[in-house]
Amino acid sequence: MKKTALNAIHRQMGAKMVEFAGWDMPVQFEGISIEHTTVRTKLGVFDVSHMGEFWVEGSHAFALVQKVTTNDVAALTDGKVQYSCFPNGKGGIVDDLLVYRFNAEKYLLVVNAANIDKDWAHINSQNDVNARLTNVSDEVSQLAIQGPLALKAMQKLTNTHVEEMEYYTFKVLEFAGVPDVIFSTTGYTGSGGCEIYIPNNQAENIYKAVLEAGEEFGIKPIGLGARDTLRLEAGFCLYGNDIDDTTSPIAAGLGWITKFTDGNDFIDRPLFESQKANGVPRRL
Repeated sequence: MKKTALNAIHRQMGAKMVEFAGWDMPVQFEGISIEHTTVRTKLGVFDVSHMGEFWVEGSHAFALVQKVTTNDVAALTDGKVQYSCFPNGKGGIVDDLLVYRFNAEKYLLVVNAANIDKDWAHINSQNDVNARLTNVSDEVSQLAIQGPLALKAMQKLTNTHVEEMEYYTFKVLEFAGVPDVIFSTTGYTGSGGCEIYIPNNQAENIYKAVLEAGEEFGIKPIGLGARDTLRLEAGFCLYGNDIDDTTSPIAAGLGWITKFTDGNDFIDRPLFESQKANGVPRRL
């Protein structure tokens, strides 16, 4: 099994570890119920370093991302994030993902751990415009600090103003003394907060700094068990459970990230337009 850079710390903290998508991950620390409540009322920190990250760069980066995702990338401006999905050319979903726009020639795609290899193969197979693709999944750690007090606590670790950042935006900043951290007001809990992307060799120091900064606010380490109950309560999809390669975004209730705007000629657009107009045989 693969291990995140924080694996040893999780074990020292007494986490119950399980296999998830080929990774040795903490499913719970104190218990799913208390961890769930902590994120809803205060704040908690998740190790989600198993997620995948791909850079798409160059003069044709926009064209490729627009082709392979259902949302309208033209609506993104620098520093904004978009939830989207990869259509598979057969009416199903390869994966759901986040799209980060750094500039017109630089995007970051964040994908699910279980689908990294499949997603990487898919986007490469569609890259007929020769955009520059880089898979940095094995080099990047990701922490999700979630909850109503998360941004207030994390403000202690940076001189850049983050406490009032809008939802689904990001900044590149110095955080806990580490430069060039991607600080994103996104999450999978419905409780607000942020997700940060850091080099593996800084993960342990930053994790400890996050716990220390959040101590006065009641922070706790949170496992994947509570991550699942929180996303269920918030109504978020889980790939492999709610959506898969046979489910269309229209059937999955993801019509809101399937944009039929002029010029957004993504894979499977005609099929999904027909489904939106005429209905689908089954709906989640």
